[in-house]
Amino acid sequence: MMNAACEVCEFNTASDLKKLGGISGKYDYTIALAGNPNTGKSTVFNALTGLRQHTGNWPGKTVTRAEGSFSYRDKTFKLVDLPGTYSLMSDSEDEEVARDFVLFGKPDVTVVVVDAARLERNLSLVLQILEITTNTVLCLNLMDEARRHGIAIDLRTLSRDLEIPVIATSARSKEGISELITAIHTMATHGNTVKKHLLTDIPDDTGEAIEELTANLQRLDPDLPNTRWIALRLLENDQGIIRALQQGNTAPGLHSELDDILNKAKNYRSSLDGHYQDDIAEAMYSKAARLVKDSVSGNASQRAFRMDRAIDNIVTHRIWGFPIMFLLLGAVLWTTIIGANYPSQMLSTLLLDTLYPWLKNGAETLHFPWWLSGFLIDGVYLATAWVIAVMLPPMAIFFPLFTLLEDFGYLPRVAFNLDRVFKTSGAHGKQALTMSMGFGCNAAGVVATRIINSPREKLIAIITNNFSLCNGRWPTQILIATIFIGVLVPKPWSGTVSVLAVVGIVVLGIAFTFFTSWLLSRTLLKGKSSFFTLELPPYRPPKVWQTLYTSLIDRTLIVLWRAVIFAAPAGAVIWLISNMIIGDQSLALWLIHGLDPAGLFIGLNGVILLAYIVAIPANEIVIPTILMLTTMVIGTTTLGAGAGVLFEGSETEISALLQAGGWTTLTAVNLMLFSLLHNPCSTTIYTIYKETGSRKWTVVATLLPIVYGVLVCLAVTLIWHALS
Repeated sequence: MMNAACEVCEFNTASDLKKLGGISGKYDYTIALAGNPNTGKSTVFNALTGLRQHTGNWPGKTVTRAEGSFSYRDKTFKLVDLPGTYSLMSDSEDEEVARDFVLFGKPDVTVVVVDAARLERNLSLVLQILEITTNTVLCLNLMDEARRHGIAIDLRTLSRDLEIPVIATSARSKEGISELITAIHTMATHGNTVKKHLLTDIPDDTGEAIEELTANLQRLDPDLPNTRWIALRLLENDQGIIRALQQGNTAPGLHSELDDILNKAKNYRSSLDGHYQDDIAEAMYSKAARLVKDSVSGNASQRAFRMDRAIDNIVTHRIWGFPIMFLLLGAVLWTTIIGANYPSQMLSTLLLDTLYPWLKNGAETLHFPWWLSGFLIDGVYLATAWVIAVMLPPMAIFFPLFTLLEDFGYLPRVAFNLDRVFKTSGAHGKQALTMSMGFGCNAAGVVATRIINSPREKLIAIITNNFSLCNGRWPTQILIATIFIGVLVPKPWSGTVSVLAVVGIVVLGIAFTFFTSWLLSRTLLKGKSSFFTLELPPYRPPKVWQTLYTSLIDRTLIVLWRAVIFAAPAGAVIWLISNMIIGDQSLALWLIHGLDPAGLFIGLNGVILLAYIVAIPANEIVIPTILMLTTMVIGTTTLGAGAGVLFEGSETEISALLQAGGWTTLTAVNLMLFSLLHNPCSTTIYTIYKETGSRKWTVVATLLPIVYGVLVCLAVTLIWHALS
């Protein structure tokens, strides 16, 4: 039995690299899953492992890894999903992790997942991995799309030329997965005896340099793994590899020999005058082109990409790209606002008009003490019911629509459109991707900044991610825009105006992202923006029912559950402070009246400020908290019929309640602004600290939005009063 790869790919010395290989007998074999982004690698991983998987971070790294397992013919296989990467020529942390695991972790089999419709582009990574290990299986995924584009691949010819198994799959429909498992088992148990290198077109001067460095490394340490690839990396001046070799060869004789090798590599770099990089890249791409020419039929340039290019020419156009982006966002929000009216009203009727009185009557029948009935029903239950009635309908519409755009392949086009602006503002182009992730969850957006290799640009992305409206803030924006902004115009136009108001807040958040990135890159975090490769994935017809299911389960219900578990204790806290009498009024009123001067000065009020303090654990509970506090302030025991209903019209119960609490259009506008520009939730704050390891930058990321929020609300208030 071959040794399985070790649990870690983090290394410090060359001796550590040689020791990688053995783990406990829990698994018979370890399989590495590699591939370019957008090739369906995660789908292949899920198809192989099912539910037997878990995630974590690579030791010593902040790059997320996924691990799973499967069994076949009485053997157990550990599957390690490597970060998606276009190359093993390390340029970022995720590429370095993938390279180190394949190079030094010595997995028994490396499965490389490629997009069958874009084979030539993906084969570069395959060839790089074959330079390291021939115990490789090529998985041609997305074969359904290749067939749809009229592309046919001769698997036998490609397998013969690469001298490895080639399996055609469509992982989403499980096509070819059983054949892939069989190929993995065969390769793991028998290995591949082929040891030749495929890059035969490297010019003599570069080829000679690689061969001499390889021979010297073998003499230095015969047990060193994959010396040819290490020689390539020395020629590239890879500092990680150099440090590992230096730390692992500290004996005087070995240290001297290593210095000679490093000097030779340096001299070769100088004599080759930089063209060695072009030589290696050209050898890879020319080999890939020949492989595709011999094994692929179908005019890919005319068929496979004709429709994709036609669409991209429109949605990524320098002029039309941005209007289309905002138009699609507006359509999603309009559908959400209009579509959420009726289910929200039904839920409100059920939970507040029917179930709430029934619970109150039940508590009286059971002779509950007033404080217990109030604590459980008026506090915990009402807060939870308002969250469900107000948040569930819009989320159940918004998230599936957003996911459909994501599955279709449009979101990477958004990142492409924004990349140029981010570079202009001194930030990294990948920040467009992390900002998009922040529209779902800011904590997830902060974690996503791991894809940015530059510490300076990563920090800028972390600090500015809070300006993306997260899940918990969308319902607040939609509700306030509907009941305060939409009613300013005739009813037929109210939905459109509400949508435009929310889109305006989103655009303002993007503007603050650019402004803050520009400000930080020219003050506290000076530096030049770096470059990155963004490959636009093909457009794919979304699987509507699967998307509906996953978006409802993975996003809507999870976010709703998170809101509920925070809303219940928040409701309890609000009820308690509303019923703790100090002097002649409750603690809540003392706090609200104490915050009122500051709140009114910036166009808000004490209720809103106290609500945002209570809602630090989760943005989702801002609206329920405001409603409960306002109810208490105006001396009402219940909101009555229609409470918490998300629909347009000045006669809704929420609108009437807030207006009775002194709200005006100015208050609503400033709340929408402050909902965008305020501190992150506690989960995001903790995530920022974990990612930066710095209290200083965590404080900056937490307080900077509040400073913006106060200044913007104050400016709007002063201008409003000056014009009125």
